[in-house]
Amino acid sequence: MRDRPVEQRIQDFAEIDNGFSPEEAMAEADRCLQCKRPLCVTGCPVNIEIPAFLTEVAAGNFKRAVAIIKEQNILPAIAGRVCPQESQCEGLCLLGKKGKPVAVGALERFVADYERAHGTTPPQKKAATGRSVAVVGAGPAGLTAAAELARAGHAVTLFESLHEAGGVLMYGIPAFRLPKEIVSAEINAVLALGVGLKLNHLVGRSVSREELLAYDAVFIGTGAGLPYLMGLPGEHLPGVYSANEFLTRVNLMRADKFPVFDTPVKRGSRVVVAGGGNVAMDAARVALRLGGKVTLVYRRREEDLPARAAETARAREEGIEFLMCANPVRIIGDQVMTGVECVRMEMCALDASGRPEPAPVEGSTFTIDADLFIEAIGQGPNPLLISEMPELKRGRRGNLEVSPEGKTTLRHVYAGGDVATGAATVILAMGTAKKAAHAIDRMLKGE
Repeated sequence: MRDRPVEQRIQDFAEIDNGFSPEEAMAEADRCLQCKRPLCVTGCPVNIEIPAFLTEVAAGNFKRAVAIIKEQNILPAIAGRVCPQESQCEGLCLLGKKGKPVAVGALERFVADYERAHGTTPPQKKAATGRSVAVVGAGPAGLTAAAELARAGHAVTLFESLHEAGGVLMYGIPAFRLPKEIVSAEINAVLALGVGLKLNHLVGRSVSREELLAYDAVFIGTGAGLPYLMGLPGEHLPGVYSANEFLTRVNLMRADKFPVFDTPVKRGSRVVVAGGGNVAMDAARVALRLGGKVTLVYRRREEDLPARAAETARAREEGIEFLMCANPVRIIGDQVMTGVECVRMEMCALDASGRPEPAPVEGSTFTIDADLFIEAIGQGPNPLLISEMPELKRGRRGNLEVSPEGKTTLRHVYAGGDVATGAATVILAMGTAKKAAHAIDRMLKGE
């Protein structure tokens, strides 16, 4: 797909890439080898029948193609945009051994967009079972579980603490990567299955434990919205954000529409972002679009960056400065921040992840002038709901311990997504939610 010119795209929050034309999509899909043992399917967390949908795209049967996808994935326009296909389906494509793999993600996005433009067909539902399920959290895991359970004939109620559904899809991922009208359209497709949605309902406060457990089954998909902070001196100063707070404010408080709307989000002229993952890239690129000169500080080497290679490349194209093998140690300032003190890092022995463990170099401190500092070093599950249910066993970092099919240690309560796995990708959250939903369906049917 062709990206919009850099000088144009950094001026707004419109989507970066232009997508395929019908002719381009058909030609790309026709490259599929139609393997007898398609590894791409095994690499897909939600097990889409990729060769089958590519056959239909190559023949120009775009609505049939999206119907095949929706048998396994109710959110194709979202997954086609944010799923890391390069390490999953496309990463296992045989064509990628000697050249470029089939652009599965771009084709999934294309057919989903085509259907939305030409009229959607709601998935079929089974007859009502008379059983009820509460789904907590309307992010990618909750939406997936709700859709799967509604299609199985169960009465599903979706509880969301914020004033908009979507979770990280709506408040975390910038609009230039995932337009909010796309998210809204796919949420509406889930609701069209008969799913009830209760916004501004904080389970554990406005919804009691007793009310929740009155349902025949419960699915917890509350994500990992609790940011980790570095605990630096000066972290209390104005102008210091977690990436979660910064991106949420931008997405839900219309800062991405600046200057059409005024914004309560601080717009830094000199911004430092700490971290090297996808969230760090998102925060840095958003800060750039709000008018800042941005430096991304990462404590490891460039080859250790955990962010998607495509997003890292785009960040560089847009003018983000990358400072490798460095780490912030102090926020400088009195009443307001004036800079970030950093230290150089050297790479030592390999850690458990197989990457070299960074250690500070003595006497190597230096300062970056800055009026905005964003910490993007990870996040964990919000403990509010979990603390209301002490029977739920938790892991070391606060995530729920579940069986392979999502069953928790509390009867008839299941979980999926980041609250169970720790912070991961949208598509992995969807995959675990789908497994849990099928397990709930079997349990409710007495199987």
